[in-house]
Amino acid sequence: MRKRLFPLLLFAFAFHADAQKFYTYVMDLGPDYVQLAWGTTAGENTIGRSSPSFGDATVEIANRKLIAVGNSITVADLAPDRSYKYSVSLHGRVLGQGEVRTWAANSQKLTFFVVGDFGTGKAPQFAIARAMWEEYQRRAGAGNPIRFLLSLGDNVYGDIRGVGFGFRHTGASDEDWGSKFFQPYEPLLASIPFFPALGNHDGNETERHRDLAAILDNFAFPQNKPGRYYNFTYGGLAQFFALDSTSNTESGPARPGYLEDSPQFHWMQTEFAKPHPLWVIPYFHHPMFTAGPEHPPSLEQLRHWFALFTNSGVKVVFSGHEHNFQVSEASPATGGIRFFVSGAGGELRRGNVQKNMKNAHIQAWAEQNHFLEVDIDGKTMKVTPLSYEPLNIVDSAGGGVAIPFTVTLP
Repeated sequence: MRKRLFPLLLFAFAFHADAQKFYTYVMDLGPDYVQLAWGTTAGENTIGRSSPSFGDATVEIANRKLIAVGNSITVADLAPDRSYKYSVSLHGRVLGQGEVRTWAANSQKLTFFVVGDFGTGKAPQFAIARAMWEEYQRRAGAGNPIRFLLSLGDNVYGDIRGVGFGFRHTGASDEDWGSKFFQPYEPLLASIPFFPALGNHDGNETERHRDLAAILDNFAFPQNKPGRYYNFTYGGLAQFFALDSTSNTESGPARPGYLEDSPQFHWMQTEFAKPHPLWVIPYFHHPMFTAGPEHPPSLEQLRHWFALFTNSGVKVVFSGHEHNFQVSEASPATGGIRFFVSGAGGELRRGNVQKNMKNAHIQAWAEQNHFLEVDIDGKTMKVTPLSYEPLNIVDSAGGGVAIPFTVTLP
């Protein structure tokens, strides 16, 4: 009886897998390789690095037919800056297909998306996701494609049970990720990697310990090295630092991981001191400069980060957390840095902040759902907020503001 049971279990598992909705996504990408991953959101751990294999999958790409024994594969020996169509099949069924474009090995140009505070599963998130996909397609046809997306945290929100009752469906289980991540961004995830920073809703600072483990398992990370903080470089042009400004912990009570004597800051000091490309771009959740209306700026808590940024030639920083759009002035008060707040990729916080903007060193603001498109051409960066509706971006007096916002290196 036992000899027959194991084949029957395998058959049942294969049948169950064949009946599920699969998502295929880019877990990492570079000038000469791509890492593809796939899975479902129909269970506790059904997608991500640690998910049990659904069986040998067939991956077709670059005129090759490859067999993957797990739920991901790294395809090497690709040509830089070239488009490749791919498909992933399992048990004779096509799970997913898409097209990726490898990164340029060396470049003076780069375009990418930035979005924060999005994982709600509600209509505004889906509308922003559609606008992003449409813009991605437009840029792909124009010859200067979107290369990746920077996430500014609060990647998957829990559903509020009620006042005082906490959250449910927080992202601790892969079942929570379908409507809040893989479904809204399905075509975009099949084309570019999403490189995350952590937000307070991505762990026990606000929700659950296990949210953090799920994010590290499911998200894309450069060089396949999941971490709460990390860096990567594109085309010898720009170096990105995904930093952790939260108090999330893997066990025990929440506690800050960003203090001056923390391992993260010692790592930052070492990495910022190394030779770097023209652009050094930190991104993290809690904004150093914000006019509200809900959250105070994090400048005092992150004063040591701010000093490191100003001493390292940083000219632009991206954060989320406040659920609107804001951009700071570039002045002595801000260390000559433009700080962008983009925290309304799904969530939105109403409240006029014009009276606070001058004292907060905020130049412009909008209370609308949006994402950012960032274009770098040599020493010039242009940042354009985009949405599914016309944006009303105003200054402290309520007057209109011209976009894109420009940042120029000396």
